[in-house]
Amino acid sequence: MSTATNNLLLRGLEVRDRNALLAGTRPEALRTGELLTDTGRRIARVIFPLDCSISLMLPVAGTAQVEAGLVGREGMVGIPLVLGAPVSAIRAVVQGSGDAWCVEAARFDAQLERSSALRLRLNRYVYVRLIQSAHGAACRSSHRVEGRLTSWLLMSRDRELSDELILTHELLARTLGVRRAGVTVAARALQERGLIRYVRGRIVLLDGRGLEAAACACYRIEKKIYASYLG
Repeated sequence: MSTATNNLLLRGLEVRDRNALLAGTRPEALRTGELLTDTGRRIARVIFPLDCSISLMLPVAGTAQVEAGLVGREGMVGIPLVLGAPVSAIRAVVQGSGDAWCVEAARFDAQLERSSALRLRLNRYVYVRLIQSAHGAACRSSHRVEGRLTSWLLMSRDRELSDELILTHELLARTLGVRRAGVTVAARALQERGLIRYVRGRIVLLDGRGLEAAACACYRIEKKIYASYLG
């Protein structure tokens, strides 16, 4: 079960509660582009990423789907089950491949009923996600593309535990809610400053401290919020 502690949400549980939740399961490999949950469908599994990142996509009338969040080793996919809702309102797609614990929905529901410690920690995680979503909405309307792009690259790095990311301009444009040309200009600026190297959909982060200095404040705020409630 030592691998379970690679997921920070699970790490904060007592060993007894963590083992009870994961008993009979093992980490599964998730592939880039894999659909995990879809809008309007029942949630079959709860996903606890270990070293992969998962994009949460929200359908918006009259437009393509909009990025609503990014989940990695700090969290889980399947929040509606914590709130007693069995159907997903978002689409969850693997952004960066890696491993994750996958717990069947029925087992998850049963353990949530049995363990008050598990419910308390997951309730706090839901609250953290709500705050982060509010900050994300404000970020879209108030921060420059370059700073937002840098924050997203750092968040992806933290979740995938890698300085090498597979991210196309098209995906980043959809994620940031800007035109592809805007992403190109911002990425070029970061590359000219020696912070990243970008070649054919592959981004290598070269200077972590420099990127953190260039990121919009939301990156630091998100980490602070998580630490305040979940350690």
